Amino acid sequence: MRIVVLGLSLSSSWGNGHATTYRALLRAFAARGHDILFLERQVPWYAAHRDLAEPGYCRLAFYDSVAELDAWHDALATADAVILGSYVPDGIAVGDYVQRVARLAAFYDIDTPVTLAGLARGEESYIAARQIAGFRLYLSFTGGPTLVRLEREYGSPAARQLYCSVDVDAYRPLDLPHRWDLSYLGTYSDDRQPTLERLLLDPARRAPERRFVVAGPQYPDTIDWPANVERIAHLPPEQHAAFYAQSRFTLNVTRADMILAGYSPSVRLFEAGACATPIISDEWPGLNALLQPGREILIADGEDEVVEALAIAEPRRRAMATTLRTRILAEHSSARRAAELEDYLLGAA
Repeated sequence: MRIVVLGLSLSSSWGNGHATTYRALLRAFAARGHDILFLERQVPWYAAHRDLAEPGYCRLAFYDSVAELDAWHDALATADAVILGSYVPDGIAVGDYVQRVARLAAFYDIDTPVTLAGLARGEESYIAARQIAGFRLYLSFTGGPTLVRLEREYGSPAARQLYCSVDVDAYRPLDLPHRWDLSYLGTYSDDRQPTLERLLLDPARRAPERRFVVAGPQYPDTIDWPANVERIAHLPPEQHAAFYAQSRFTLNVTRADMILAGYSPSVRLFEAGACATPIISDEWPGLNALLQPGREILIADGEDEVVEALAIAEPRRRAMATTLRTRILAEHSSARRAAELEDYLLGAA
C-alpha cells in the first residue's frame, strides 16, 4: 500500500508523545513492504528541537499552511489511504481537505479521551464532531467502551483500537548499573502533577536514602523538588533504553481524561516493559486487561504502596521484569501493531 500520514510531528519528540508512537509504528509498517509519506506542519517549536532528520523508512516533508497541501494533492488523491492524526494544527481544515481528496480517509487519535472530552464541551480544536462519520476508519489510542461510543454517538463507520507500541530493537534490556530507585519520564501536565507528587515526590521525601529522577520538559520553576530527585529537562528517544536500564522501577502516571475513559495505555508502559524495567502505576479501568497486577505491574494509590514496592527483594523484582517483557513483546511490539493497522486498512478498503 501507499499511505500518507499527516501527523503532529515525526521529526521532533520534544514535548509530545506522538513522535515516538509514529516512529515505531511506521518503521514496522514500512518493513511490511508499504510506502509511506509523512507530512508535518512546520511549527517553530518542533523545528527548533528536531531529533530525527531523516527517518529512512519513510519520506518526511513539511508544509506551512493548509493551502500548501495543494502541492501534495496528487500524492493525497492517489494514495491507498490518508491518515490524519490528532492535534495537527488547523486539523479541522486539514480533515475537510483530506476527506475531499482521499480515496480512504482515516483518523488516528492518539488522544481519544481528550478529544471526546473536548467535543462534549463543545470544543473543536483539531477535529469536528461532524467529521467523525466522514472518516471511513477511526483508529483510537483508547479501546474498550470508547469504541462503541465513537460508532453510536458520533457515527464512525469503523472505530478500531490501535494502541501505541514499542520498537523492540530500540527498547531492550541493557546491562547498566542502577542509578535510581524510581524514575519518571514524561512532559509536565497539570492533571498528572498531583499524582506525580503523591507517587514520586512524597516517597522521595519519606525515603531520603533512595534516589529518584524526573525527566521531561515544561515543568514550572515553582515545583519544590526534594534533594534526592534528579531533574533531566529533555531525554532524547535514543537515551530512553539506558534511562530505563538504570532505573530499578519506573513510574507510570495517567492523565485524568484517560483514567475516566480507561483502556488508554501510555507508550511509556510498553517502552519500559520492553526494557525489562518493572513499573509502578496509578490505576485505571482496563489496565488489568493489558498487564497482570502484582505479577507484571504494581499498582499504587499513595506513597505507602510506592515505598513498599521499592523495598521488594531483588529476585522478585527481576522475575517481574522478565514476565513483563515477555508480555510486551508478545502483544505490544510495533510489528504486532503494524499488522493490525494493515488489517484495518484492508478491511476499510
